[in-house]
Amino acid sequence: MKNYDSQFKNVFSLNFAFLIFNFAFFVASSYAGSFNIPEKFEYDLKWAGIKAGTASLEIINDGDNLKIISTARSADWLSVFYTVDDRIESTLFTGKPSNYRVKIREGRHRRDKEIIFDHDENKAKYIDHLENKIKDFDIPDFIFDPLSSFYYVRTLSLTVGESVFVAIFDSKNVWNVEVQVLRREKITLPTGTFNTIVIKPIMESEGIFYRKGDIFIWLTDDIKRIPVKLQTKVAVGHITATLVDGSY
Repeated sequence: MKNYDSQFKNVFSLNFAFLIFNFAFFVASSYAGSFNIPEKFEYDLKWAGIKAGTASLEIINDGDNLKIISTARSADWLSVFYTVDDRIESTLFTGKPSNYRVKIREGRHRRDKEIIFDHDENKAKYIDHLENKIKDFDIPDFIFDPLSSFYYVRTLSLTVGESVFVAIFDSKNVWNVEVQVLRREKITLPTGTFNTIVIKPIMESEGIFYRKGDIFIWLTDDIKRIPVKLQTKVAVGHITATLVDGSY
């Protein structure tokens, strides 16, 4: 079982590509408001051409807040050896992250952590619900969790050859994350043919966001910046997430 844990943990590391290049989309930007709310993307996850699971990413209205939700689940055949059932949520109030919750089941691995942001006091409360530990951290004014920040990237006017940077609080640390804007590329997927712009987040965070290999994200080269494809290298081959459905 140990070998399965090691191999298939790499397979599902791609789910977190949705989370690791991040900003908050409510800051003033020429592209602000370029996508719909609610919005949902659904993906197939493939490894060596075989469907290994599904993932989703959505944003919804939740009363006075906005909520972003990312999920990943293993395919039935894989669940026999290695069950994956992950759910990550970011809640935003007045354009800033207020709560970030990660609940992960990956084989024998479990994680249940939460971050509560206090932007008035520039503090973040880190809670490990499994170990019953709580610790406060200092954070800068302009800080986001890994999930909410993805939407800000989509609002930016990205220029090939120029990087953008953002401060993210994750794994008990503040990380200055670089997102490289690599190239424009036309790709054909089951959902259609898209002109895209390819970006590459450079992540130094530990834990579930630890970089196991280069991650590439294809965003549509238009005002919506729809993430139609994601790919990362793992120990054996690549993992690819391809957009197959959704409402956007």
